[in-house]
Amino acid sequence: MDTARITDLLAPFLEEPLTSTQLDQISTYIDLLIRWNSRVNLTAIRTPEEIVTRHFGESLFAARHLFPLDSQISLEKTPTRGLLVDIGSGAGFPGLPIKIWSPQTRVTLIESNQKKVAFLREAIRALTLTDIDVFPGRAQEFPPASAATITLRAVERFEQILPTAIRLLAPSSRLALLISDTQLPLAQAIAPSRHWLPKIAIPLSTRRVMVIAKSR
Repeated sequence: MDTARITDLLAPFLEEPLTSTQLDQISTYIDLLIRWNSRVNLTAIRTPEEIVTRHFGESLFAARHLFPLDSQISLEKTPTRGLLVDIGSGAGFPGLPIKIWSPQTRVTLIESNQKKVAFLREAIRALTLTDIDVFPGRAQEFPPASAATITLRAVERFEQILPTAIRLLAPSSRLALLISDTQLPLAQAIAPSRHWLPKIAIPLSTRRVMVIAKSR
């Protein structure tokens, strides 16, 4: 996909344009995703422009708030660059775009579907990313208290996976949810001991929000 068009489509989600390297990586990622999607059901969203706005836009919006380029505009204090774990990564969202945004952040993508695992590993190779792993199993099998940041987006059985996600969080950590506004009360009820920052509306959506829950 043309990188100039990608830039235009991502403008509502970002304050500054991406670098040429990041745009090239996203273009490669889109082409790979479309090819694989013809034989492996990675995403129901099929058109390149929708993939950019629905998947990359939301993921990079999260990346921008989790790892701001300027700590002065951060929603919170600059975090330590610990391990980010993306649970139920599927086609790689938001974990892979976050890695593209913040190459210095260590990332693990948790995915139990072996066909999706194969795609994620191929995507990592194609994008020449380093310090990023795929955990080919269930989140319940991942080492507890090991993640500085956990991301959750569009996972099945949300009310069941959220307690597992919380168990994977290390001290001084944060949980980042990309969810429907209607799911927020449930999330707060499941994790009442965490400090919930105000929700942030995701651009171009009437219902989707990002919310960060920090350890107290």
